[in-house]
Amino acid sequence: MVKMICFPLPNHKFECILSLPHTKLPYRLLQVSLYRLPLNGVCSCFSIRITEKTIRGKIKENQIENCAKEMLVGTSAPIVSRSAVLPCRFWFQSGPTDFKLVGLNKHYHSIKNPSSKFASVRWNRKANSNRSAMETFTTRASAQPLKNADELIDSVETFIFDCDGVIWKGDSLIEGVPETLDMLRAKGKRLVFVTNNSTKSRKQYGKKFETLGLNVNEEEIFASSFAAAAYLKSINFPKDKKVYVIGEDGILKELELAGYQYLGGPEDGAKKIELKPGFLMEHDEDVGAVVVGFDRYFNYYKIQYGTLCIRENPGCLFIATNRDAVTHLTDAQEWAGGGSMVGALSGSTQREPLVVGKPSTFMMDYLANKFGIQKSQICMVGDRLDTDILFGQNGGCKTLLVLSGVTSLAMLQNPNNNIQPDFYTNKISDFLSLKAAPV
Repeated sequence: MVKMICFPLPNHKFECILSLPHTKLPYRLLQVSLYRLPLNGVCSCFSIRITEKTIRGKIKENQIENCAKEMLVGTSAPIVSRSAVLPCRFWFQSGPTDFKLVGLNKHYHSIKNPSSKFASVRWNRKANSNRSAMETFTTRASAQPLKNADELIDSVETFIFDCDGVIWKGDSLIEGVPETLDMLRAKGKRLVFVTNNSTKSRKQYGKKFETLGLNVNEEEIFASSFAAAAYLKSINFPKDKKVYVIGEDGILKELELAGYQYLGGPEDGAKKIELKPGFLMEHDEDVGAVVVGFDRYFNYYKIQYGTLCIRENPGCLFIATNRDAVTHLTDAQEWAGGGSMVGALSGSTQREPLVVGKPSTFMMDYLANKFGIQKSQICMVGDRLDTDILFGQNGGCKTLLVLSGVTSLAMLQNPNNNIQPDFYTNKISDFLSLKAAPV
């Protein structure tokens, strides 16, 4: 049984602990997001950050009750596929799931069925322990340096690789990548490449792999641009509705392949708004979704147009390909990532997006179903803790952090870092050299 203890905070946020008894450790801390589905079909989310901190100060019982009520309201909207939306697969699992909301006054209630009506919640006032609830949980062990690559390779069937910072940096291939991929294929391993970068379609990424001298099939590539189109298909997004795109060519191409009408994209990058007295900006009322990805042509026109669609078109979805803070446009430095564009729309609409890229498990579920992969037989390899590693952990996979991209060893070992991979190493070519120590 999965157990979750949530400490409610203002603005419908929570600090939580998850208990996953099926893991090797008694309890495992994860960072997750909980989504609720209002009756009008518009999706919004509650962000939950797993920490080891206890909350200071007094929280009133009605604050906890209100937060719980918000989480449980309106779960019957048919427009959204819950299995596709929710990064926490256990949230709507068929088996019994015990959720506990705990206040500092030690009152708590259990929710046996989170999709049931709020009236089913019962308060328990007998809990009188003086210890913090946090003390009863064990944190995830620190990551271990990869010492025996063969043991890890032999323990899984599939490797999922992030691209930026793992396979390449900008347009430069990272040393030893071709030999490493050839070795894994020779051992019969399935290789899949997943990137949050939405500027290219799968076909365009295939050309980039080819340009870098890597033999990668298009069916092995999954970009967040493809994930946005795949998500719309998974919820049966109406073909008579349009998608407004704040992003680049990759999203447009994937939407076109999926048969969806779209507007926006790079061509709106040259548009300007002349703020004259009484000026009213028009927008297309047939837009049913706004997809936001990394956009080097981002401007105020796009912010306003996307904001109008989300706020004024009934049921308009707000979808983000990713929320990456930085990206590698060149190998010389880090550049502002897609999260900066998403943040602008989130700020203007006062809504949180539905994220289809990492660390959401939508792509993981899609891959597992497409290839018939058991998630326990997957190793996720990436350079980011809050996207790649969390993506693997949310999906129940083994995780390997490489230090060739965004994350440094100091960042990994920082006491404030809550996300710990199973292993870490300098770069994926360490697979070629790290062998078990002789007995």
